[in-house]
Amino acid sequence: MKAWKAELLLFFVTFIWGGTFVFTKLGLDFVSPSLFVTIRFSIALIIALIIFGKHLKGINKNTIIAGLVLGSFFGGGFVLQTWGLTLTTVTKSAFITGMSVIFTPFVFKLIVKKNILFWSKIGVAIAFIGLWLFTNPEFDNINIGDFLTLLSTFFWAFYIVYMDVFTNGKSDFSETVQLVIMQFIGTIVISLLGHIFFEGATFEVEISSTLLIALAYNGILASFVLTFIHTGFQRYTTPVKAALIFSLEPIVAALVAMFVLNEILNGRELIGAIILMSAVLVSELGDFVINLFTAKK
Repeated sequence: MKAWKAELLLFFVTFIWGGTFVFTKLGLDFVSPSLFVTIRFSIALIIALIIFGKHLKGINKNTIIAGLVLGSFFGGGFVLQTWGLTLTTVTKSAFITGMSVIFTPFVFKLIVKKNILFWSKIGVAIAFIGLWLFTNPEFDNINIGDFLTLLSTFFWAFYIVYMDVFTNGKSDFSETVQLVIMQFIGTIVISLLGHIFFEGATFEVEISSTLLIALAYNGILASFVLTFIHTGFQRYTTPVKAALIFSLEPIVAALVAMFVLNEILNGRELIGAIILMSAVLVSELGDFVINLFTAKK
């Protein structure tokens, strides 16, 4: 597959992921954070087993380990992010999560030992400026929710890089299915452990239409569907480019929060969002523009 086609699919993933912040925030009124994550990925796992369970036949040890490693980073990121979301706003949570674009290149170089493309470096630098403007960080105003969310971004950075490590050069659909299912299992284990050790292991859920809608959006669309797309297609681009595309997620989250929760963007935040979008364009089109001007000369 062409890289640009895969990147368009990752844009779709980013758009849907952006809505999860609002739905999660709404769902947390009826269930604890770790239990919400557990139920969300249990829904995704059940659907995956029903539809694609036959592809588990012949799964090997390496795929099991790879899936569980990805699930550990996935689960750790979601649990920390969801805990943080109980103590901060949707917009702040989304944009702090976007900081993973800053950490991913360093993790990529640490794990893969490859140099980062020039325009990806420029894009990351521009993204940092955009995120800084948008969040307007004030260290005396940071709460524990912001800190937990920031901690989750390290998990996302490792998740994105190891997704490349475990899927690069592979195209077998059965192996993708196996990797996704093992990710779901790993995520459920991590979130259950978080619930048992930090939330008292009381499985209390207040059933409501809001919670069911939140779980349907997050469990079916954002987890089941998007994890398959992400696992299947990130391999056709680089981890740094994927992180830059995912850095647009906070803009979607902020727009959804504006309409659903009345979290209004101010002028500085709008400028930060525009700069953030520019970072992705620079990373994607830098070489093309330079070659275009060079050819004219």
